[in-house]
Amino acid sequence: MFISWAAFVMEIRCDNSYLEMRLNMVEEPIKRRVKLIISYDGTNYCGWQVQINGITVEEVINRELSRMLGEDIAVIGASRTDSGVHALGNVAVFDTFSKIPPEKMCFALNQRLPDDIRIQDSCEVPLDFHPRYCDSTKTYEYKILNRRFDNPVMRLYTHFVYMPLDYEKMQEAAKYLVGEHDFKSFCSARTQVTDTVRTIYSLDVSKEDDIIKIRISGNGFLYNMVRIIVGTLIKVGLKVYPPEYVKEILEACDRNVAGPKAPAKGLTLIGIVYN
Repeated sequence: MFISWAAFVMEIRCDNSYLEMRLNMVEEPIKRRVKLIISYDGTNYCGWQVQINGITVEEVINRELSRMLGEDIAVIGASRTDSGVHALGNVAVFDTFSKIPPEKMCFALNQRLPDDIRIQDSCEVPLDFHPRYCDSTKTYEYKILNRRFDNPVMRLYTHFVYMPLDYEKMQEAAKYLVGEHDFKSFCSARTQVTDTVRTIYSLDVSKEDDIIKIRISGNGFLYNMVRIIVGTLIKVGLKVYPPEYVKEILEACDRNVAGPKAPAKGLTLIGIVYN
């Protein structure tokens, strides 16, 4: 059948219009922000934050996410825990164009992570959600093994103190720290933060058998703040300081008058709740 030149050109134009329409129908990649709730045993890591002197939790998660998604992923963490500190519920977010449902990310990522890091949950959050800057309540717990001899099974997750601790005196001292205060005395001298005012919502000292637990919740914590508070409360428990001396430490705003920094291994980040 003979087709005129005009009809042929018109057919080509129609085909091109159809292809253009189909191309326009292809979905643009959608950027999503995914929140992860992460638990880890911090024993074998140089803390959370990426650094040059050793392997970190953040580095491992970045590496495995990048391999899994085929993108250059860099997570943003809520709490940059120190070397040896553990976590049950640290929070991190990352941006991705992946079509994997955000709630399924945890299952896929856990297949790739080492046994001492696990993602407990994953979900999509707004693109402007920031785990460090959004209002939140952070909770830490410190465990002290207070007995005659150390227990090898618990050596990586508790701080051993062989001298008897008066946990009731520690509990009394802890009450002075609850509320909004300038915690400069309980902050590492290396910190670059200028505002050292923080609010502690609760600070409880309890004892079960030979384990003393110190659980603290607040709107944020300075560098080494929880560990210095614990070290100070241990001094109270040993009756080196009277409970009321903690009030004087607060008022002094001087790191030199507070107790020592407790070892990292007894500390666990329990979780972060966003307001």
